[in-house]
Amino acid sequence: MDNPVDLSGRVALVTGGTRGIGLGIAQVFAAAGASVMVCGRNEPSFLPEALCFLAADVRDPDQARLVVDQVTQRHGRLDILVNNAGGAPAADAATVSPRFVRKVVELNLLAPFYMAQAANAWMQQQESGGVIVNIGSVAARQAEPRSAAYSAAKAGLLQLTRALALEWAPRVRVNHITGGLVMTETAAGYYGQDGGASVAATIPMRRMAEPSDIASACLFLASPLAAYVTGADLAVHGGGEVPARYLAAQADPLPDESA
Repeated sequence: MDNPVDLSGRVALVTGGTRGIGLGIAQVFAAAGASVMVCGRNEPSFLPEALCFLAADVRDPDQARLVVDQVTQRHGRLDILVNNAGGAPAADAATVSPRFVRKVVELNLLAPFYMAQAANAWMQQQESGGVIVNIGSVAARQAEPRSAAYSAAKAGLLQLTRALALEWAPRVRVNHITGGLVMTETAAGYYGQDGGASVAATIPMRRMAEPSDIASACLFLASPLAAYVTGADLAVHGGGEVPARYLAAQADPLPDESA
């Protein structure tokens, strides 16, 4: 049979695709044969030749529509949208400013909504339809301190995915990836190049993910292998986290009462 992950002739758009996870996704799609456009607020100093950059702040609904228009004007179609742009610095919920909260929600929830709307309007007209993949986070299900706005926005993204999948099927499939800790340049600066031995120990797979792990999951969801998959949440987090109570018990075992 033909290669089911051959994306030759397909056009993909990856938001936040100039570095980190987004760049990894874009490169995997390009290697599979797709024409790949990436967008971000600032033009990168370096970008692989296989990728084409478009400047856009996808938090702005007008710019979200414009970037989709630019892709379709250039290629005549849009088959795959990956809503990857996101993130937020840590912030104390008791003192964080309303402006900070608004910006976090705009980037992690509203921007994917705006991009999905613009992409869907085009994909619904294509005989082959299209695929939208939203990159989420374990924070949607298990919040951590100083991540209130981010966790809430990512939880909203998961539910948005399910709602859009219901409304836009069968022509457009919409799926979600729950990503765990990923070893990007930013993460390396925080955890260390070794992935942080103490952090890795809390993950069943005993390592942080690489961008390629997330990218491979995106490739599956965008391919014909997932032709009947929509409204799904694919966990790519190495098994989640070993419960803290278990780690604590191992570090400080109970005394032997039989002694």
